[in-house]
Amino acid sequence: MIILMKKSATEAEIQAVIDKIRKAGNEPHVDKGISTLIGVRGDTTRLEENEFMLEGVDQVKRVSSKYKEVSREFHQQNSKIKVGDVTVGGGKPVIMAGPCAVETREQLLESARGVKAAGAQILRGGAFKPRTSPYAFQGLGEEGLKFLAETRKEVKIPIVTEIMNIGQMDLFAKYDIDCYQVGARNMQNFDMLKELGKIKKAVLLKRGPSATIEEFLLSAEYIMSFGNPRVILCERGIRTFETAYRNVLDLTAVALVKNLSHLPIIADPSHATGVKKLIPPMSRASLAAGADGLLIEAHINPKTALCDASQQLTIKEFQDLMGQLKDLM
Repeated sequence: MIILMKKSATEAEIQAVIDKIRKAGNEPHVDKGISTLIGVRGDTTRLEENEFMLEGVDQVKRVSSKYKEVSREFHQQNSKIKVGDVTVGGGKPVIMAGPCAVETREQLLESARGVKAAGAQILRGGAFKPRTSPYAFQGLGEEGLKFLAETRKEVKIPIVTEIMNIGQMDLFAKYDIDCYQVGARNMQNFDMLKELGKIKKAVLLKRGPSATIEEFLLSAEYIMSFGNPRVILCERGIRTFETAYRNVLDLTAVALVKNLSHLPIIADPSHATGVKKLIPPMSRASLAAGADGLLIEAHINPKTALCDASQQLTIKEFQDLMGQLKDLM
């Protein structure tokens, strides 16, 4: 349920509505734009719209979409999400870059210095790696988190890395990870989404390869409905009949989500295409479509990378890409 106040509404009238919402056992979410909009969190099925037609109220209506808190109806202004000291969704695209996997302390440090010097604001790197084959490199685990935390301190750059299951929550808290990435395979791991709703850190939620937009946004709703509004969406490609590249980077989804939701959405052309040569043009296309940032894989020596070597840019190639993006930043 959302309550739209009149432009002439006084602070006392706004507070009276807030008090009534709390008295009903719900929580208010106040969004001050041209007019003040107050969203009602919690179960609103027992509430009647006319209960809230108080002085200063223009209209009361129910949110029509299934995803309430994610919806732009509920929150009209674009959300700005902090990852460390970097703001995602603040108008200027944010570039997250780094190696697919954390392999050694030296590899991560050199990669971090390289991508930051080229203009990346957030370092990505996988400590835990979900792999299709059980024989492929699975990541360094806790040691990888330790290297990420050390690199953050030395290079002065916030970090984003993937969490695989609820059992890793304490480890991520131990190393004070700035942004918890939910991989495509875990987009509907609802138990984990609920737990991520209880933390005070940013969550980067990737769209599943066969997920509809509604399913994607409802997964974000799980996190927000449990109390964490710090959600960043990520389009990373959907599976189709095409075999010339890994996935189809659905830029229609980027443009549509910007209309449906207030949450920032970034694009991951590295995982979507799986082809190094396609990353620059799809990066430009993503920003042109309205993406709030990019997630790019860059490695000091991709030929020796322990996973996804074919889609990782060299540091020089990443520098060149950042130059190509200047007119869109």
